[in-house]
Amino acid sequence: MLSIGEFSKICEVSTKTLRYYDEIGLIHPDEINLENGYRYYSIRQLKKMLFINRLKSYHFSLDEIKAILESEEDQSEENLYSALNRKRREIQEQLNAFEYTLKQMSNDILNLEKGIPMMSYLDNIEVQLVETQPMNILYMRQMMSSDDYALGYGKYFRRLYEKIATEKLTLLGTPMTIYHSPEYNPIGNDTEFAIPIEETVKGTRDLPGGLCAKSVVKGSYAELTSVYAKLREWVENKGYDLVKSPYEVYVTDPNQATVPEDMITEVYFPVKKK
Repeated sequence: MLSIGEFSKICEVSTKTLRYYDEIGLIHPDEINLENGYRYYSIRQLKKMLFINRLKSYHFSLDEIKAILESEEDQSEENLYSALNRKRREIQEQLNAFEYTLKQMSNDILNLEKGIPMMSYLDNIEVQLVETQPMNILYMRQMMSSDDYALGYGKYFRRLYEKIATEKLTLLGTPMTIYHSPEYNPIGNDTEFAIPIEETVKGTRDLPGGLCAKSVVKGSYAELTSVYAKLREWVENKGYDLVKSPYEVYVTDPNQATVPEDMITEVYFPVKKK
């Protein structure tokens, strides 16, 4: 048996952390001396602790690690395989985002060296006034926190696509998101996920057409805030009022775009003349 100190030293995990892992049920001491409270770990638990450390190095949360450990006890290698693949995709997306940020930063530095203001890129965002047609949309409406967005988009669009496939509905367009909240709230925002379809069935509604200020984003979703700012400025300067919730149309499926530069998103602001 190994004392908690020896176990801590070998695995490079503090004794405080080991006690916390015991509290949350991640890894328990094999033995606790009832007289003095000393904790002891068995040699075989070294492998389990190294496994936990390895998953932590892959940026799994403690809750995720606990779920994997429970599936390991059920001898489900398939769950581990799926979890690793899912986490690899998440990390790859983060790497792509960092690469995009580095490229953007390098461009800003280059422009500053040339005497070009860093925010001058806003002048290159084009805005059009367009007339949109009414659409019949299959939708789901949820309150989404800022932390929910990344996973939520895939989750709710997947449900809509599953309904389309199950009921053999006719797809008429690409996914879209409509933002109904009057202000941004990190705790929760009223978000509607929708896909245009032909049939009128349960879960569909009419999205009216009309006059819209439109802009196209080619690149990371991080650029959307700049486009929203440009659209709002254009609406004000051109003498229009916003009349309905803004929405985004994902021309490029984010799951199929290998790099942020490949993503194309249309942003619409429904407007009327003052």
